[in-house]
Amino acid sequence: MSRDFSNSHQWLSINTATVRKQWPLDRIIDECARREIRAISPWRDQVAAVGLEATARQLRAHGMQLSGYCRGGFYPAADAAGLQAALDDNRRAIDEAKTLGAPCLVLVVGSLPGTTPGALAGQPVYTSLARARAEVRDGIAASLDYAKRVGMPLAIEPLHPMQAAERACVNTLEQALDLCDELDPDRSGALGVALDAYHVWWDPKLQQQIERAGAQRLLAYHVCDWLVPTRDLLNDRGMMGDGVIELKALRAAVEAAGYRGFAEVEIFSEHWWQQPGERVLDTCIERHRSAV
Repeated sequence: MSRDFSNSHQWLSINTATVRKQWPLDRIIDECARREIRAISPWRDQVAAVGLEATARQLRAHGMQLSGYCRGGFYPAADAAGLQAALDDNRRAIDEAKTLGAPCLVLVVGSLPGTTPGALAGQPVYTSLARARAEVRDGIAASLDYAKRVGMPLAIEPLHPMQAAERACVNTLEQALDLCDELDPDRSGALGVALDAYHVWWDPKLQQQIERAGAQRLLAYHVCDWLVPTRDLLNDRGMMGDGVIELKALRAAVEAAGYRGFAEVEIFSEHWWQQPGERVLDTCIERHRSAV
């Protein structure tokens, strides 16, 4: 039976991308604490802007938890030097996640080199998804070795197929779990998935794969909504209850599989970024109670 969210938002977490255009991270933490939001999931660039140690101190002062840390990944590269640079960066991300007390480091695994957001050319160095997926597999395996030593679980986030070229060549929960089973066959808890409703809601195998994942693999759960029409495939996510995702049914499936963590609101939205941050957070609380 699903947990009752209708009278409390104790299991609400805010992914800090949701109000990143309104406030810096330290203000986001204070505003969440003011509303008794118990958890956030911050992004590395936001942490860097405020300072890693300063962020850790502020979180401790508010007694605030993390539901995850964004993000590691982006493993594929044009050459050996690029592959090593990705591994080095993921090691730093693991260390940052550990300092902040995150329960997991979320991996957006990457895909065709040269198409990554921010790349100057915007053209792929190569077009073989098979090669990209092999480099992702090898990269996660290498990161997992270090992550196990320091005790930081890694959570593979499958992304919608629309982002298969630029952001992630792992596009279904089944793909992500296949990697987990290959690299962590003992289900040690060191490797699992971050399940984002926006990316997986369409998948006809979703129910089956959630059951397959179980509590040991379900490390994070992200919510927002899919608008119809969607005007921008990256930055037009909907507030929960404004779109077509059956969020209550999805949470019921996730919780039936054993998940008992936070429901993390992650909304990339030009519309919501233009609203006052206070309104955004207050709406997140209301929709967490009524729509999630």
